[in-house]
Amino acid sequence: MSEVRKFTKRLSKPGTAAELRQSVSEAVRSSFVLEKTKVVEPLDYENVILQRRVQIYSDPLRDLLIFPIEDVSISIIGRQRRTVQSTVPEDALKKAQSLFVKECIKTYSSDWYVVNYKYEEYSGDFRMLPCKSFRPDKIPSHVFEIDEDFEKDEDSSSLCSQKGGVIKQGWLHKANINSTITVTMKVFKRRYFYLSQLTDGSYILNSYKDEKISKESKGCIFLDACNDVVQCPKMRRYAFELKTIDKYSHYLAAETEQEMEEWLVTLRKIIQSNTESLVQEKKDAVESVQDDESSTQGKSENILESLERSMHPELMKYGRETDQLNKLSRNDGRQNIFSFDPEVQRLDFSGIEPDVKPFEEKCSRRFVVCCQDFSLNLLAQLSDTAEEGPTNVEPFFLSLALFDLKNNCKISADFHVDLNPPSVRDMLLDNSEPRTEGTQGHCPVQSLVHGIPESCLRYIKWGVFSVTNPHTEIFLVARVEKVLQGSIAHCVEPYMKNSDPGKTAQKVHKVAKQVCSRLGQYRMPFGWAARPVFKDSQGTLDANGKFSPLYKQDSGKLSNEDMLKLLAEYKKPEKTKLQVIPAQLNIVIKDIPLDFTNCFTASFIPIKPFGKGCEDIAVEVEELVPEVAKYCYPFTVYKNHLYVYPLHLKYENQKVFAKARNIAVCLEFRDSDEVDAKPLKCIYGKPGGPLLTTNAYAAVLHHNQSPEFYDEIKIELPIHLHQKHHLLFTFYHVSCEISTKATSKKQDTVETQVGYAWVPLLKDGRIATLERHLPVSSNLPPGYLGLGDTESRKQSSMDAKWVDGAKPLFKIRIHLDSTIYTQDMHLHKFFHYCQLVQAGAKEVPGELVKYLKCLHAMEIQVMIQFLPVILMQLFRVLTNVTQEDEVAVNCTMVLLHIVSTCHEEGLDHYLRSFIKYVFRAEKPSAKQVKMTHEILVLSMATILKQSADFLAINKLLKYSWFFFEALAKSMAMYLLEENKIKLPRGQRFPESYQHALHSLLLAIIPHVTIRYNEIPEESRNVNFSLANFLKRCLTFMDRGFVFNLINDYISGFSPKDPKLLVEYKFEFLQTVCNHEHYIPLNLPMTFSKPKLQRVQDINLEYSLTDEYCRHHFLVGMLLREASIALQDNYDIRYTAISVLKNLLIKHAFDNRYQHKNQQAKIAQLYLPLFGVLLENLQRVAGHEALTSCPVSSPASRDEFICSFPSPSSRSSLIADKDPACGAALPNGHAIKREDSKGSLNLEGATSSLDQCENIRRSSMRSSVSHCSRLDQFEIRTLLMCYLYIVKMISEDTLLAYWNKFSPQELINVLVLLEVCLFHFRYVGKRNIASSCMRASGPGERRLAVSPPASCRVHDAWLSKHTAADRKSQTMPALRSRAGVRLQHLGSLETSFTLNHNAGTSEADIVHQALLEGNIATEVCLTVLDTISFFTQSFKDRMDSLLL
Repeated sequence: MSEVRKFTKRLSKPGTAAELRQSVSEAVRSSFVLEKTKVVEPLDYENVILQRRVQIYSDPLRDLLIFPIEDVSISIIGRQRRTVQSTVPEDALKKAQSLFVKECIKTYSSDWYVVNYKYEEYSGDFRMLPCKSFRPDKIPSHVFEIDEDFEKDEDSSSLCSQKGGVIKQGWLHKANINSTITVTMKVFKRRYFYLSQLTDGSYILNSYKDEKISKESKGCIFLDACNDVVQCPKMRRYAFELKTIDKYSHYLAAETEQEMEEWLVTLRKIIQSNTESLVQEKKDAVESVQDDESSTQGKSENILESLERSMHPELMKYGRETDQLNKLSRNDGRQNIFSFDPEVQRLDFSGIEPDVKPFEEKCSRRFVVCCQDFSLNLLAQLSDTAEEGPTNVEPFFLSLALFDLKNNCKISADFHVDLNPPSVRDMLLDNSEPRTEGTQGHCPVQSLVHGIPESCLRYIKWGVFSVTNPHTEIFLVARVEKVLQGSIAHCVEPYMKNSDPGKTAQKVHKVAKQVCSRLGQYRMPFGWAARPVFKDSQGTLDANGKFSPLYKQDSGKLSNEDMLKLLAEYKKPEKTKLQVIPAQLNIVIKDIPLDFTNCFTASFIPIKPFGKGCEDIAVEVEELVPEVAKYCYPFTVYKNHLYVYPLHLKYENQKVFAKARNIAVCLEFRDSDEVDAKPLKCIYGKPGGPLLTTNAYAAVLHHNQSPEFYDEIKIELPIHLHQKHHLLFTFYHVSCEISTKATSKKQDTVETQVGYAWVPLLKDGRIATLERHLPVSSNLPPGYLGLGDTESRKQSSMDAKWVDGAKPLFKIRIHLDSTIYTQDMHLHKFFHYCQLVQAGAKEVPGELVKYLKCLHAMEIQVMIQFLPVILMQLFRVLTNVTQEDEVAVNCTMVLLHIVSTCHEEGLDHYLRSFIKYVFRAEKPSAKQVKMTHEILVLSMATILKQSADFLAINKLLKYSWFFFEALAKSMAMYLLEENKIKLPRGQRFPESYQHALHSLLLAIIPHVTIRYNEIPEESRNVNFSLANFLKRCLTFMDRGFVFNLINDYISGFSPKDPKLLVEYKFEFLQTVCNHEHYIPLNLPMTFSKPKLQRVQDINLEYSLTDEYCRHHFLVGMLLREASIALQDNYDIRYTAISVLKNLLIKHAFDNRYQHKNQQAKIAQLYLPLFGVLLENLQRVAGHEALTSCPVSSPASRDEFICSFPSPSSRSSLIADKDPACGAALPNGHAIKREDSKGSLNLEGATSSLDQCENIRRSSMRSSVSHCSRLDQFEIRTLLMCYLYIVKMISEDTLLAYWNKFSPQELINVLVLLEVCLFHFRYVGKRNIASSCMRASGPGERRLAVSPPASCRVHDAWLSKHTAADRKSQTMPALRSRAGVRLQHLGSLETSFTLNHNAGTSEADIVHQALLEGNIATEVCLTVLDTISFFTQSFKDRMDSLLL
């Protein structure tokens, strides 16, 4: 029975030892007081480079010391248009008078102003580098001795080692022919093949007529005689050829590609096995002969001489080897050790912000509607030419629109189509020609629309629709109209009859000719049809869908609301009572082809690409987007449309007009109410007429005194609108009598005026939209616009005769679709006041502040639509602020409100586009006024210092990136446009600006370091944004000043800070250290000192001294913070180590610094990391590494390790047995050497709790004694950084560093190299496989190289491989003479992502083993290089030490 430990006896309860140890560990750790990071004042960078100019420019590696010239520039990028020409009219800016309209026009026509940073690709982490070859295309394969057993096991379960039995079977097509015979498809015969292995180990391939193996074999192939198998697709599909040694071939063909691949893999493996077996036998024979010869030679001769005389090439090569030749050989085919880092292999680009794109036009789901034909059941041959064929007997007109049944609204404008053949269109010519001259204006054929003949636009049949929010309840509705004739029922009746269609067609045609000649310009409803557009919510078109039958239009259900109800009824066909008109409507919906050409915008501007022909011209149909923020987007093109919808006229109670039944509404757009005023030609016409006309008519309902309307009238608004612009509605009674007995006078009276209504377009300077109820007047007196409201009507002396007592009889709705006019009252008033001030009006104190505060009530959708215009005006106001601080602060508050709103709506990418492409800091109007960045910094500091408005403070912190980006761009443009970039950095910006920046920094610090727990997201965001801004300032400003800002900010943190603040600190440092010119900022050069001082401070430039941190500020600060973080808990250590590693990876792959001398100089900057690792050697090494690493000398390593004193008089690192560090051995055992092979045993010893406490107290001076053990991931990461530096650093520097060490300290350098070998040892495929399997189980997320899996591999390896006969894990496999064949793995294509959530495949394991093998190989070569140089440098001292 084992002796009970004293520690266990002292416990009050058995089984609580672990708990007590943990509590003691925590007590000791908490009692340790971390010293605050020592603040080191950075050097005056500008003065240093000025004073050392000669040294810098004479340095052969001066590229590492000098910032490149022309690092920053401004480029003007032409605005990309999708149209052939600009959407802004040429004279738009001259015609515009409103400030808001002017700024909109400037925004849509100006180019982008972008600040370019020449080396911006190098300003992020390593993933953003332009170098994309982080990982080798082909990973070399290495075979390790430890894999011998694994390979044997694999071979024993593989095809090549199965004795007897069927290996594979299946159907193949066989042709036993000689290669000289021509092969045809008939040669192959279908046979069933069995691949089996005989008792002597050879393989045979038998063929049979079917699966019954008992029948006689039709042939056999002995695979021992085969030397290759290749595909031969030219002979037959899925065919392959088995080549034999005597140049005879067997041709076989599989039935599928998969079966062919399986047969090829199996056969190739067997052939390779046979080949390797023959080669190995020959080699064994040769080696046995050579061994016999060597045994007969004399034993006393010199070994080298015998090697020189040897005929064996390997031995002769060994005899000629030198250290230099070995070094050159080791350098051949070396890999970058970081190429095999898990993060580099994974190369996860998540978290990297995507490229910022300029503003673009809205990209909705677009599709094209092609209208081909519409025909009813009454057809006749109206044309003299047979080509046209039977057609409809009268003209019909279509209008298409999209309706959203889900959201109960119409979502597109109308697309009008005329599908009538020429013979039917001719029926309208007699009536339309004189009307065209009188009311619509004559349209000559020669007139052009943006260079395209207007005649090409008269009969467009292709419409391009767009939908922002597609779903299955969107319908395409086709309304059908005809020329006004009578009631709908009367007009529909002939088409619904089944008797004598030919006679009926002639009768209908005769009447239609009379109607068209008299009433051709008037339309009436006829029918409607609908069809669904999308299959799903992803926007998949329902291409196979068809239109519903043509339903008769109900005269009482004409409005859009009624149409939505009809669509709901149409969806339930079993309940519908709709009357069907027999008709065929051929309209196709399809996706827009890639080569789609000849398309116009809704404003009829040609879109790229646009051909010369006029065939198949298409036009975009405007989408009526809901006024919801998420569907809004910043306007980028000029558009100025007004949609007018006459809705309802209540004339049933009027007594003024005796005849007012067939009422037609005529709309005109006028700019004057004088008697002789003419309507403006700005209304879009219908197909067949001119593009723009002076009036438009709504459809007429027969014998209806209270008609409803559904027409949509589109108007092109003028650029400048004034108070006289208005809509004039004229009502007519249309006489539908066509009796031939009527007198000619009565015939000529087609329309009789029955009233007028008008509505001014502007109200309080803005366009008034939505529904309006208007009174109707029976006459139109001069100056009628003065009768706008009820009061003016009562007091007016005008002779206006109101119908029905001036009641609101006429209802209309107006929809504005303009990118230059806003309907928002607050935005309008703000711009109007700014225009007055610009015009010279005297500013009223506090007035501008009032309008700025009102902007907080601005509608969200308006804010987004005019985002660039609004932001630029606010920055303009901010720049031109005089001495009134309140204006600047309120202006910044409005900016903050807009920025926060965009973020809340998920539209912050628009803000990034604005800053990068649109924002341009304008020069202030007055000379004494400060620049934009100066005023903005002061305003930000003022807001942050306010203690009352915490909501505004939190928003400013959370969205600070916008303001810092604006500051950076303003500073850049100021330097470049004012040519200040050529001045010395200290003179570029005034001292007042530097003082303001420092004040802003001091205002931010308490919000981060004190309020971090209250506002974690806000504090993290401002921490990151500030780091990015200071990184930019290093490009613009005095670098010494920026260093001081960084130093002041970091000084606000403390070693006692919680985990969150430490993360902030390292995120800040990582961001700043990612500066594209981080290396020159650290000045990697020697700073010479006086002789006396050099003698006193021998560790200068090699350790983290104050001078080092001062001269190499950023890297010094990072290394100091990292060394302190190593003494903290796991999360903080992990953060620090990751930042350091990622920075070194970036250096390793930076294609600007790939020369070995440049890499050596960069590595020298990180030389103090060696000291940090040596100080933490016990934690890095751990018990297992020390007990597992072999020692090459009989002298006890313990004597050196246990007596190792730190240069800073620290206690022994390796002898420190602190249990909390995890480096001391269990039970307090000491390390003792047992034999010369380096196997270490544990010598028993007892320790009590008191002894443990004494050890803790005695080691409290050590900087690592209170810390927990580093895990495998941390150790590997730190050692990988160390190995990179050791590999890259120059030998002179390394030797100078070693020369500062005593012999005992040098031993620790060797121990550290041994530790590298241990932690990067190759553990074998078996362990990697088991670790990967465990890592892919539930709850595990990391690879074998990550901490949990690595620790498991580590522990499993220790338990299975501590025996004396374990295989080497660093050397390649030895070829034994027993005939053991090892599979030679070729270079495999790399697949760098392992999906452990879905399980680990065999390929994943092989790939992971390949990576681990390459890491082990590279580590071994690096260690070998270092030890080789070490032995050469200290040969004499080592000899004396051994003696």
